[in-house]
Amino acid sequence: MHHFATTYLGPVSYYAQLYAAEEARIEQWEHYVKQTYRNRCVIATAQGPLPLTIPTESNGGEKCLMRDVRISDHGNWRHLHWNALEAAYRQSPFFEYYADDFRPFYEKKYDYLLDFNEQLRELVCQLIGFTPRVELSTEYLHEVPAGDTDLRTLIHPKRLCTEALPGYEPRPYYQVFKERHGFLSDLSIVDLLFNMGPESLLVLMKSEEYG
Repeated sequence: MHHFATTYLGPVSYYAQLYAAEEARIEQWEHYVKQTYRNRCVIATAQGPLPLTIPTESNGGEKCLMRDVRISDHGNWRHLHWNALEAAYRQSPFFEYYADDFRPFYEKKYDYLLDFNEQLRELVCQLIGFTPRVELSTEYLHEVPAGDTDLRTLIHPKRLCTEALPGYEPRPYYQVFKERHGFLSDLSIVDLLFNMGPESLLVLMKSEEYG
Protein backbone atom coordinates (compact mmCIF):
# COMPACT_ATOMS: atom_id res chain seq x y z
CA MET A 1 0.00 0.00 0.00
CA HIS A 2 1.27 3.46 -0.94
CA HIS A 3 -0.04 6.39 1.13
CA PHE A 4 -0.45 9.71 -0.71
CA ALA A 5 -1.57 13.23 0.06
CA THR A 6 -4.16 14.65 -2.31
CA THR A 7 -2.78 17.06 -4.92
CA TYR A 8 -4.01 19.71 -7.33
CA LEU A 9 -2.79 18.38 -10.69
CA GLY A 10 0.22 16.94 -8.88
CA PRO A 11 3.72 16.65 -10.34
CA VAL A 12 4.91 13.95 -12.70
CA SER A 13 6.72 12.17 -9.84
CA TYR A 14 3.42 11.84 -7.96
CA TYR A 15 1.74 10.12 -10.90
CA ALA A 16 4.76 7.89 -11.52
CA GLN A 17 4.46 6.67 -7.92
CA LEU A 18 0.71 6.28 -8.31
CA TYR A 19 1.22 4.20 -11.44
CA ALA A 20 3.76 1.99 -9.64
CA ALA A 21 1.53 1.43 -6.60
CA GLU A 22 -0.44 -1.82 -6.46
CA GLU A 23 -2.80 -0.07 -4.04
CA ALA A 24 -3.02 3.61 -3.09
CA ARG A 25 -4.62 5.36 -0.14
CA ILE A 26 -5.30 9.10 -0.32
CA GLU A 27 -5.08 10.85 3.05
CA GLN A 28 -8.17 12.83 4.01
CA TRP A 29 -7.83 12.91 7.82
CA GLU A 30 -4.59 14.84 8.06
CA HIS A 31 -4.46 18.47 9.12
CA TYR A 32 -4.39 20.64 6.01
CA VAL A 33 -0.94 22.00 5.16
CA LYS A 34 -0.58 25.13 3.02
CA GLN A 35 2.16 25.83 0.47
CA THR A 36 2.16 22.22 -0.76
CA TYR A 37 0.86 20.42 -3.84
CA ARG A 38 -2.45 19.97 -2.03
CA ASN A 39 -3.62 23.27 -3.48
CA ARG A 40 -0.77 24.15 -5.83
CA CYS A 41 0.62 22.99 -9.16
CA VAL A 42 3.49 24.30 -11.25
CA ILE A 43 3.28 24.74 -15.03
CA ALA A 44 5.76 25.91 -17.69
CA THR A 45 5.18 29.29 -19.32
CA ALA A 46 7.16 31.40 -21.77
CA GLN A 47 8.63 33.19 -18.71
CA GLY A 48 9.51 29.96 -16.87
CA PRO A 49 7.84 27.90 -14.12
CA LEU A 50 4.59 29.35 -12.78
CA PRO A 51 2.83 28.14 -9.61
CA LEU A 52 -0.97 28.12 -9.68
CA THR A 53 -2.52 28.16 -6.20
CA ILE A 54 -6.14 27.48 -5.29
CA PRO A 55 -7.25 29.85 -2.51
CA THR A 56 -8.86 28.17 0.48
CA GLU A 57 -11.21 29.62 3.07
CA SER A 58 -9.80 30.70 6.39
CA ASN A 59 -10.82 28.53 9.34
CA GLY A 60 -10.04 31.08 11.99
CA GLY A 61 -6.60 29.69 12.73
CA GLU A 62 -7.91 26.33 13.91
CA LYS A 63 -6.44 23.19 12.44
CA CYS A 64 -8.65 21.92 9.64
CA LEU A 65 -8.90 18.38 8.35
CA MET A 66 -8.07 17.94 4.68
CA ARG A 67 -11.53 16.56 3.98
CA ASP A 68 -13.13 19.75 5.35
CA VAL A 69 -11.04 22.32 3.46
CA ARG A 70 -13.27 24.58 1.40
CA ILE A 71 -12.28 26.31 -1.81
CA SER A 72 -12.51 30.09 -1.78
CA ASP A 73 -13.81 32.17 -4.69
CA HIS A 74 -11.23 34.85 -3.92
CA GLY A 75 -9.48 36.49 -6.85
CA ASN A 76 -11.48 34.84 -9.62
CA TRP A 77 -8.91 32.02 -9.52
CA ARG A 78 -10.77 29.63 -11.82
CA HIS A 79 -10.68 32.13 -14.66
CA LEU A 80 -7.03 32.98 -13.98
CA HIS A 81 -5.92 29.35 -13.80
CA TRP A 82 -7.66 28.39 -17.01
CA ASN A 83 -6.27 31.42 -18.84
CA ALA A 84 -2.79 30.52 -17.58
CA LEU A 85 -3.12 26.92 -18.74
CA GLU A 86 -4.40 28.01 -22.13
CA ALA A 87 -1.65 30.59 -22.60
CA ALA A 88 1.06 28.14 -21.53
CA TYR A 89 -0.08 25.13 -23.55
CA ARG A 90 -2.13 26.29 -26.51
CA GLN A 91 0.90 25.64 -28.74
CA SER A 92 1.50 22.19 -27.25
CA PRO A 93 0.64 19.15 -29.39
CA PHE A 94 -2.27 17.90 -27.29
CA PHE A 95 -3.85 20.87 -25.46
CA GLU A 96 -6.68 21.22 -27.97
CA TYR A 97 -7.30 17.49 -27.76
CA TYR A 98 -7.78 17.53 -23.97
CA ALA A 99 -9.06 21.07 -23.35
CA ASP A 100 -12.73 20.11 -23.28
CA ASP A 101 -12.01 17.52 -20.58
CA PHE A 102 -10.39 20.06 -18.24
CA ARG A 103 -12.39 23.22 -18.97
CA PRO A 104 -15.48 22.17 -16.94
CA PHE A 105 -13.37 22.04 -13.77
CA TYR A 106 -12.81 25.77 -14.16
CA GLU A 107 -16.43 26.58 -14.92
CA LYS A 108 -18.15 24.63 -12.13
CA LYS A 109 -17.94 25.69 -8.50
CA TYR A 110 -16.58 23.00 -6.18
CA ASP A 111 -17.08 23.44 -2.45
CA TYR A 112 -14.33 21.14 -1.17
CA LEU A 113 -10.70 20.97 -2.27
CA LEU A 114 -10.51 17.20 -1.79
CA ASP A 115 -13.45 16.60 -4.13
CA PHE A 116 -11.98 18.91 -6.77
CA ASN A 117 -8.53 17.33 -6.56
CA GLU A 118 -9.73 13.75 -6.64
CA GLN A 119 -12.09 14.22 -9.56
CA LEU A 120 -9.24 15.84 -11.47
CA ARG A 121 -6.96 12.94 -10.52
CA GLU A 122 -9.50 10.43 -11.82
CA LEU A 123 -9.69 12.34 -15.12
CA VAL A 124 -5.91 12.51 -15.47
CA CYS A 125 -5.50 8.79 -14.86
CA GLN A 126 -8.24 8.05 -17.37
CA LEU A 127 -6.62 10.24 -20.04
CA ILE A 128 -3.16 8.81 -19.45
CA GLY A 129 -4.57 5.31 -19.57
CA PHE A 130 -4.19 3.62 -16.20
CA THR A 131 -6.62 2.83 -13.41
CA PRO A 132 -4.97 2.78 -9.98
CA ARG A 133 -6.64 1.02 -7.08
CA VAL A 134 -7.35 4.06 -4.91
CA GLU A 135 -9.24 4.49 -1.66
CA LEU A 136 -9.59 7.38 0.78
CA SER A 137 -8.19 6.91 4.25
CA THR A 138 -10.63 6.06 7.06
CA GLU A 139 -8.39 7.41 9.84
CA TYR A 140 -5.10 9.22 10.24
CA LEU A 141 -2.09 6.99 10.79
CA HIS A 142 0.95 8.65 12.33
CA GLU A 143 2.97 5.66 11.12
CA VAL A 144 1.92 3.47 8.22
CA PRO A 145 2.00 -0.34 8.59
CA ALA A 146 5.27 -2.15 8.03
CA GLY A 147 5.83 -2.78 4.34
CA ASP A 148 3.75 0.21 3.25
CA THR A 149 5.23 3.29 1.56
CA ASP A 150 4.49 6.67 3.10
CA LEU A 151 4.61 9.44 0.49
CA ARG A 152 2.30 11.88 2.26
CA THR A 153 4.99 14.44 3.05
CA LEU A 154 7.80 13.42 0.68
CA ILE A 155 6.48 14.91 -2.57
CA HIS A 156 6.75 18.63 -1.83
CA PRO A 157 7.37 21.80 -3.91
CA LYS A 158 10.50 22.62 -1.89
CA ARG A 159 12.03 19.16 -2.13
CA LEU A 160 13.77 17.68 -5.17
CA CYS A 161 11.94 14.58 -6.32
CA THR A 162 15.22 12.72 -6.80
CA GLU A 163 16.12 13.32 -3.15
CA ALA A 164 12.67 12.48 -1.80
CA LEU A 165 12.14 9.36 -3.91
CA PRO A 166 15.09 6.95 -4.07
CA GLY A 167 15.15 5.16 -7.41
CA TYR A 168 13.10 7.82 -9.16
CA GLU A 169 14.70 9.37 -12.24
CA PRO A 170 12.87 12.10 -14.21
CA ARG A 171 12.80 11.31 -17.91
CA PRO A 172 13.08 14.33 -20.22
CA TYR A 173 10.27 14.76 -22.72
CA TYR A 174 9.24 17.39 -25.26
CA GLN A 175 8.21 20.74 -23.76
CA VAL A 176 7.04 23.78 -25.72
CA PHE A 177 9.57 26.12 -24.13
CA LYS A 178 12.42 23.61 -23.81
CA GLU A 179 14.73 25.55 -26.12
CA ARG A 180 14.21 28.68 -24.03
CA HIS A 181 14.45 27.26 -20.50
CA GLY A 182 15.92 23.81 -20.91
CA PHE A 183 13.99 20.80 -19.65
CA LEU A 184 11.98 21.64 -16.51
CA SER A 185 11.52 18.47 -14.49
CA ASP A 186 8.65 17.43 -12.24
CA LEU A 187 6.12 20.00 -13.33
CA SER A 188 2.39 19.36 -13.08
CA ILE A 189 1.12 16.22 -14.75
CA VAL A 190 -0.73 18.41 -17.28
CA ASP A 191 2.63 19.57 -18.63
CA LEU A 192 3.40 15.98 -19.54
CA LEU A 193 -0.11 15.25 -20.80
CA PHE A 194 -0.46 18.34 -23.00
CA ASN A 195 3.01 17.85 -24.48
CA MET A 196 3.11 14.06 -24.88
CA GLY A 197 -0.49 12.90 -25.05
CA PRO A 198 -0.76 9.07 -25.32
CA GLU A 199 2.98 8.69 -24.72
CA SER A 200 2.63 10.12 -21.19
CA LEU A 201 2.26 6.66 -19.70
CA LEU A 202 5.55 5.56 -21.23
CA VAL A 203 7.31 8.51 -19.58
CA LEU A 204 5.83 7.56 -16.20
CA MET A 205 6.93 3.96 -16.64
CA LYS A 206 10.48 4.93 -17.57
CA SER A 207 10.78 7.35 -14.65
CA GLU A 208 10.40 4.62 -12.04
CA GLU A 209 12.80 1.77 -11.36
CA TYR A 210 11.10 -1.53 -10.61
CA GLY A 211 12.22 -4.64 -8.82
